Amino acid sequence: MKKTILAVLAMGALSCALFSQQVQAAPISGDVAIGGQIQFDAPLGKATTVTHWISVGANNDGFGTVLGVTGDLATFISPLDEAAMAQPWNFSSGGPQAALWSVGGFTFDLASSTIVTQIFNFLNVTGVGTISGNGFDSTPATFTLTVTQLGTRLVFGAITATTPDGGTTVMLLGAALGVLGMARRFLKT
Repeated sequence: MKKTILAVLAMGALSCALFSQQVQAAPISGDVAIGGQIQFDAPLGKATTVTHWISVGANNDGFGTVLGVTGDLATFISPLDEAAMAQPWNFSSGGPQAALWSVGGFTFDLASSTIVTQIFNFLNVTGVGTISGNGFDSTPATFTLTVTQLGTRLVFGAITATTPDGGTTVMLLGAALGVLGMARRFLKT
């Protein structure tokens, strides 16, 4: 009897060891578009540092407004959520920026960036980094910041896309630029 109980317990322990499933996190999928107003340390053509990010509706300093979101990110982030933005951010250094943005339990850490275009009324910066949060694996992502001057205001649109991208980045960028175009038309009146 003791041998039978011991054999059953041993088989149970062996079964648990062999057939137990390990919980593994998955990479994050999706893109997020963030926009609002922006201020720099100098006129746009000579600026090196973002001094203030300002959300669209509430005009909260240090925040941007989520304009669009896809994939896993959309489970935790909704359009019009406010994303905390790192300020100041020296974009001309090309160096890293921890927690460039955080929203919905996700954080984007910028590893490096490059100024693509910088003129008196337009700025384009691209970069790479990782998105992490909500139990997912840290996932490589690309970052694109576009700033344009609308009258006396500077407005920004930033897209962060997990890699590889299935084409949704272009769709989100188009939507974000459409929103900026509508904002421009609204601000003219």
